[in-house]
Amino acid sequence: MGGTDVTDGWDWRRPGGSPAPGGPASGRPPQDAPGQAPSPWWSDALADPWRDPYAPAAVVVPAAPAPGAGEPEPVVDPDLPTRPGLRQVVLISLVTALLAGSLGSALTYAFLRGGDVPTIGAQSGQAPALAQRKPESLAGVAERVLPSVVTIRVVSLGGTSEGSGFVVTSEGHIVTNDHVVADGPGKATVVFNDGSTAAATVVGQDPESDLAVIKVSRTGLAPVQFGDSDALAVGDPVLAIGSPLSLANTVTAGIVSALDRTMQAGEPGGPTRYYAAIQTDAAVNHGNSGGPLVDGAGRVVGVNSTIKSLVADGQEAGNIGLAFAIPINQAKRITEDIIGTGKARRTVIGAQVGGTGATGGGVRLNAVEPAGPAAAAGLRTGDVVLRLDGHPMTDPTDLVALVRKYAPGSVVTVEYRRGSSRQNASVTLAADAK
Repeated sequence: MGGTDVTDGWDWRRPGGSPAPGGPASGRPPQDAPGQAPSPWWSDALADPWRDPYAPAAVVVPAAPAPGAGEPEPVVDPDLPTRPGLRQVVLISLVTALLAGSLGSALTYAFLRGGDVPTIGAQSGQAPALAQRKPESLAGVAERVLPSVVTIRVVSLGGTSEGSGFVVTSEGHIVTNDHVVADGPGKATVVFNDGSTAAATVVGQDPESDLAVIKVSRTGLAPVQFGDSDALAVGDPVLAIGSPLSLANTVTAGIVSALDRTMQAGEPGGPTRYYAAIQTDAAVNHGNSGGPLVDGAGRVVGVNSTIKSLVADGQEAGNIGLAFAIPINQAKRITEDIIGTGKARRTVIGAQVGGTGATGGGVRLNAVEPAGPAAAAGLRTGDVVLRLDGHPMTDPTDLVALVRKYAPGSVVTVEYRRGSSRQNASVTLAADAK
């Protein structure tokens, strides 16, 4: 029991509990034997106040941290998106511009040098059949007729009115509607398909048929080809060409909707105009007046003149698919009269019409001229005309408009009722030049 307890690392017999020689105070771990590894149980026993009974004991209380000194650093989530700085934006823009410029230069170089740039779209040796626009196609017809169609502008005290027309002679005669030039001073400006203009003078007018002829001092013009309006059938394709709403060289397509559509029109205080018209659903608007209605062969079969609308009188009307054209056979005859004599002959039957028949429809003759065509055919005052050349009569306008359609000298069949009996008569229509 008198030996030293080397396991504690201090000698209880030494004053002050000083360590034994070779103990922990040397800073070296105790050796079990020379050449052996340090003991795994070594610890800094001298720093442990509970191991040295002679060491002073003290409780150390840490000082309070300074304000803000002990706060932890803010932790930033690396997954959150960060807002790029100005430097990054400028750098990205610069790189993008350089790449775009390089790509454009490369493509330009490849095209100029004939590089291996892929061809876009399939190549064909010739245009397909639909793109060749055969003469009988609508595009072919429009291309052929457009050079003969003009825009007509008339300046008057009421302002500037605008309509359409078409060349009928190489000497410069142009057909249009009477209402296009009616309020003018007898002069107009013609705008051709190529944009050139020329001054025009009025040759003659026929207000009741709504036709007029003007002339420009220009030769070598291409006149239109005339068709046969009597040969038209409902459903035939047609084109309307003109300057609707000041849109020159406009082409619209449709069909013949009806034939011999009788109607009358006119402005207050002006002449009453009568039409036995070709009805079409081709789009026609203000400015189309006087322009040609063309068949599928490119021949003029009518003169576009009026439209039906749902608006009240005095308001601007627009296309609703109800347009009416003067048959070209009638227009051609009147045009020839105007060019030849300066005025048109009016076709008459030699009777004055009144109201409709009391029963069974028809139009009553209020008076029959003694030496007129109707009297020569045996018609009398009070007879009710039921049909004229097969067309039923339901309104006085029907009889007047249909008679005006025919040329003087034409023979028409008139079915009429006298009392309770029905009879037929052949009437030779006559001319009544105004």
